[in-house]
Amino acid sequence: MASHTTFKIGGAARLVTEPKSANEIAQIVQKCNELGVRYMAIGNGSNLLVDDGGIDACVILLGKNFSDVRLLDDTTIYAEAGAQLIKVCRLALEEGLTGLEFAYGIPGSCGGAAFMNAGAYGGEMKDVLYKCDHITADGEKGELCGDELDLSYRHSAYYNNGCIVTGLYLKLKKGSKDEIKAKMDDLLGRRKDKQPLEFPSAGSTFKRPEGYFAGALIEECNLKGATVGGAQVSEKHAGFVINKGGATCRDVLDLCKKVSDTVYKNKGVKLEMEIRVTK
Repeated sequence: MASHTTFKIGGAARLVTEPKSANEIAQIVQKCNELGVRYMAIGNGSNLLVDDGGIDACVILLGKNFSDVRLLDDTTIYAEAGAQLIKVCRLALEEGLTGLEFAYGIPGSCGGAAFMNAGAYGGEMKDVLYKCDHITADGEKGELCGDELDLSYRHSAYYNNGCIVTGLYLKLKKGSKDEIKAKMDDLLGRRKDKQPLEFPSAGSTFKRPEGYFAGALIEECNLKGATVGGAQVSEKHAGFVINKGGATCRDVLDLCKKVSDTVYKNKGVKLEMEIRVTK
């Protein structure tokens, strides 16, 4: 799984499938249920840390074979779950649609972005996402709309309902192409300046504690650059744990525990991991 996650960490999966349609996803889910095999869907693997022993499950990989993006009407974009966010942002720019600029440069797939209500720089998916198509845990097609999505900070209904997101519907607004491009370029430049994009990671490692910033707390505890094995608290941005080279899942987890324990001891603030850990 190291080749299917941005952390570049993780052992082998029991099986990897690459469906090309929602019908194929439904068939896979139904067959897994029939055989008693656990399954899980992943997109770009940009918020995922896989155990060194791998995943004892059928991995449903929603990637390049499931990445259609198209305009439905003047202000609505439909994207399959495997489409990269950056691809959707570029279509929005081409069509002069504003509202998705915050997502430009987030290294994730649309399905993952809906699953965790991805956000950055004051924007999040709940600002533009109004409907998702999905496959239920029984292998049936379904959808969630509006408040049913239960979107909040790094959370959606999909955390708990066992469904696999297959498509997203985004409602944007007409805007100035020049202004949209300027904002996208600005945010991408800020990412490159402040984030350790040159190293494998899963993005922001910890959720933002209420009233605080995780990176600032970690830096104030003098943990910038701290290491366990090949894992390191980024010297560029303390909110990121990176794979500096040869890091294992255990390295990352041990370093995250060291960071959270130290912050709690010194600041009295509990840090919760934003990264999903699976095996």
